[in-house]
Amino acid sequence: MGGKYHHGDLRGELVRVSLDLIAEQGLEGFSVAKVAKLANVSPGAPYRHFPTRESLLAEVACHIACQLAERVAAAAAEHDDPADALAAGAGAYTRYLIERRAGMNVIYADGLHSPDHVELVEQTRRLTDEFLMRCLAVAPDPATALELMEQLFTQAHGYGTFQLDGVFVKHGYSVDLVVKKSTEAARIAIAGRTVGGAR
Repeated sequence: MGGKYHHGDLRGELVRVSLDLIAEQGLEGFSVAKVAKLANVSPGAPYRHFPTRESLLAEVACHIACQLAERVAAAAAEHDDPADALAAGAGAYTRYLIERRAGMNVIYADGLHSPDHVELVEQTRRLTDEFLMRCLAVAPDPATALELMEQLFTQAHGYGTFQLDGVFVKHGYSVDLVVKKSTEAARIAIAGRTVGGAR
């Protein structure tokens, strides 16, 4: 039972294994029993750190939100133009979703958004703010910015999901091409909300 976490950080190992499991099998493949087996510990060991399935998944979702926020920020930082930065952030979301099979689907999974999971709420807000602050910078008013943010998240997630579900694969699309298409679609959506105003 000792090999994989000889450093003593079983809690961190359980999160890492959970992230890998979701990347391989999606959220529907996640279970505490599978995580314990992959971490080479007894079925009951995870519950010493996470009393419920939801508490482990909330910790995993917190890491996903944090990683996504960092990816979006890094992609946006490569562009001086606010619209280009926002579109690049949407593309970064799509790429992360394809790579990790994780995005808003995990962050907003059933049972996670309760007052008990304070850090998840904070990291989700951090991710949302990466988009919202940039939407506010290009949109004519706050209401339009909120609509734009919703559209970008939905669009970026949709492109990634189509790739994961094999829809785009059947057309021979590479991951890079899907990310490019997602970014271009985001740019069109941004233009529609800024040039044409609220719609």
